[in-house]
Amino acid sequence: MPDGNLKQLTLFYVKINSVAKQTDFLIIGSGIAGLTFALKVAQHGKVLMITKANADESNTKYAQGGIAAVMYAHDSYDKHIADTLDCGDGLCDREVVEMVVRESTQRVQELAEWGAQFDKNPDGGYDLAKEGGHSEHRILHHKDITGYEIERALLDQVHTHPNITILDHHFAIDIITQHHLGVEVNSRTPDITCYGAYIFDTESGKTETVLARVTLMATGGVGHVYATTTNPTIATGDGIAMVYRAKGKVEHMEFIQFHPTSLYNPGEHPSFLITEAMRGHGGILRTRDGKEFMHKYDERKSLAPRDIVARAIDNELKQRGDDCVYLDCTHLNADDLIAHFPNIYKKCLSIGIDITKQQIPVVPAAHYLCGGIKVDKAGRSSLQNLYAVGECSCTGLHGANRLASNSLLEAVVYAHTASQDAIGRFKEINFANGIPDWDAEGTATPEEMVLITQSRKEVQTIMSSYVGIVRSDLRLQRALDRLEIIWRENEALYKRTTISQPVCELRNLINCAYIILKHARLRKESRGLHYTIDYPPVRPLLREV
Repeated sequence: MPDGNLKQLTLFYVKINSVAKQTDFLIIGSGIAGLTFALKVAQHGKVLMITKANADESNTKYAQGGIAAVMYAHDSYDKHIADTLDCGDGLCDREVVEMVVRESTQRVQELAEWGAQFDKNPDGGYDLAKEGGHSEHRILHHKDITGYEIERALLDQVHTHPNITILDHHFAIDIITQHHLGVEVNSRTPDITCYGAYIFDTESGKTETVLARVTLMATGGVGHVYATTTNPTIATGDGIAMVYRAKGKVEHMEFIQFHPTSLYNPGEHPSFLITEAMRGHGGILRTRDGKEFMHKYDERKSLAPRDIVARAIDNELKQRGDDCVYLDCTHLNADDLIAHFPNIYKKCLSIGIDITKQQIPVVPAAHYLCGGIKVDKAGRSSLQNLYAVGECSCTGLHGANRLASNSLLEAVVYAHTASQDAIGRFKEINFANGIPDWDAEGTATPEEMVLITQSRKEVQTIMSSYVGIVRSDLRLQRALDRLEIIWRENEALYKRTTISQPVCELRNLINCAYIILKHARLRKESRGLHYTIDYPPVRPLLREV
């Protein structure tokens, strides 16, 4: 397939008689990144937040482990920086790493001031956990539902702010640029400008034009490109696909982090996450016959970085022909285990597993995207007036592999830096004139929804089979050949089909799958999360120990 084929992703717009909404700040997404940004900029202008589900439904909500930060004298910024750089396998931007880590203490204190209740020891100090790749205990948490607690605290603040409006069940179809004014643009066009977005009300079926001085993309990751993922169903790569179609820069999409330990429970989708903090608490990975195996792969054993642990599990499963490995916590104090991980205890008990007496069956699952919309240290994308923060962005912090619990930290730090930059310039930005309304003329409701649901399953099967933990040139080419057929079918379907969330999400998933494939084919090495049998690894799968 000519490499340029899938680049020609047409943008569509048509007319409906409506009056465009105007706002100072348009935020697409309602996770920790979008909420933090909203609270900061709302002191200076009007904020409109768009979320395609309920306001509390985001990847943040499902973050179990916690947020990494240097809080006490036993730790240091230099140690946290070194751990992040080591995990990133040579591709981190050191300046970014230093900026984020040195901001960690202040940003976490800010979350606490907003009401996030992190667990504390009897002496009143924070109860810090340790996770894979960390040299110190530095993970702040709230039981095993840290993301849920942070989301709760931020939403409490947002809902009471007079300058913030949240529109639930509103889906961003595409961002608005010069293209919609009839100007031809491509990836080399200088100063492509974002004027806002076309927003689809999933309950009324109406599409509205929203113009903004500043737009923030905070749409999360791409987990549902894969058949097995820990991400909620909203993680369909919407923001990344929108920016790519608008000719914005997207990078490092080949680096998909597979969490080593999702609960093996066939038929459950999305997969239930078994936090890395359980291994930090003393849990040990074992094969079906009860033998430890991580010592064969890394001297840090079960607390090695996620790319190493995921590949090790994948290797064990393929060699042994087993369906899963096991996380053994039965040797730990039962009361303490339940107190630290009540949600996991309850979930496992619901399927007949008492984690104090039985081992937990686990398998790797797609979990986190280290690449995304390319941004600078202020969170600015390559498109004028468009910022990106959180998992949909690529800041340079994670490099080829994210250090555990650095994601929530990155989100709050970049929400802060982006907000400060936007506050300093938004009043100088004028609203665009002459933007056409969305036009649904000539489209109709699809006769067979099976065309959409089946294509989605096919994309997920292709990506899971050929672009997973271990890859090869042959697998990537086979995936691209099959994806081209699905892309052509669904672009034709999109042109003639009335806008709906399933249609748009499928289109975005296909776009993101293509970008992942494109970037994976360009990387002629094994590094971090991109491991291919055709090129020698920068960090071997089997390490001398």
